[in-house]
Amino acid sequence: MRLIRGLANLQALSGQATSPLAKGCVATIGNFDGVHLGHRTIINQVRDHAHRLGVPGVAMVFEPQPREFFQGPEAPPRLTGFRQKFQALIEAGIDLVLCLRFDEQFRSYSGMGFIEDVLIDGLNVRYLVVGDDFRFGCDRAGDFELLQQVGGQRGFTVENTRTVTVAGERVSSTAVRQALADNRLDHAATLLGRPYGIEGKVVYGRQLGREIGAPTANILLKRLPPLRGVYVIQAELADGRLCDGVANIGLRPTVDGRQPALEVHLFDFAGTLYGQRLNVTFRHPLRDEVKFESVAALQAQIARDFDDARQWLAKQ
Repeated sequence: MRLIRGLANLQALSGQATSPLAKGCVATIGNFDGVHLGHRTIINQVRDHAHRLGVPGVAMVFEPQPREFFQGPEAPPRLTGFRQKFQALIEAGIDLVLCLRFDEQFRSYSGMGFIEDVLIDGLNVRYLVVGDDFRFGCDRAGDFELLQQVGGQRGFTVENTRTVTVAGERVSSTAVRQALADNRLDHAATLLGRPYGIEGKVVYGRQLGREIGAPTANILLKRLPPLRGVYVIQAELADGRLCDGVANIGLRPTVDGRQPALEVHLFDFAGTLYGQRLNVTFRHPLRDEVKFESVAALQAQIARDFDDARQWLAKQ
């Protein structure tokens, strides 16, 4: 078991003698959007304490993310979808991911209710790693001081997360988003500890790319992405093959303009990708997303994009 979804499933699990949480856990709480170097430092703290205590390390996340619940469409773009985030957390060393639904009922929890129902009765927490500015419960009334106070009474320890900086800049999801928005892909990769990429399932599209000689694998996005435009990419296929190509990410203003999507054209590829999952890494920006006056104008620009991409790849 690597994923627990919902408070009801957590509570049902906590009553079982064979539960992986029977002996307690070391937990951390956050959005973990992007699972960047700062997050990985927190995960290392969790992993080290979990190993010392002989219990699992748990990351608690929320769907939707709290800012998405409160801000709706105005919330910042996500760096990673839930599936990609889950995989990154497990690869970084987390044993269990607890995903709780953030809704009106959950946000009404009092600080003490959250501690009792989720941390103590649900997770049987023995060690908790959170930032000293962490707030929780209705109207954000719960804080680090309350956690330490209750922990001292109920037998669990609370520790600060460690701040990570790169060249004097605090590593954060906000900083990664800004770097991507500015097309500073190398800087985003430094903050993340890896090149930025998006994973998703290929779906059927309008077949326009095939009609104009540039077939694409289409991945629909639930939210606006943190970067927009046309990029040189590398895609990892389901069978592990790596293919270079060009991708447009955004709203496709010439042909659609509503549904965010990632359209990927792979160089020298023959076959079908429908239903497969692609992991697309963004390597180099080519141009901004533009609305063209006609499909013919779009076709001509795509040909130039392909030439520019091949020239850049030849120099690498």
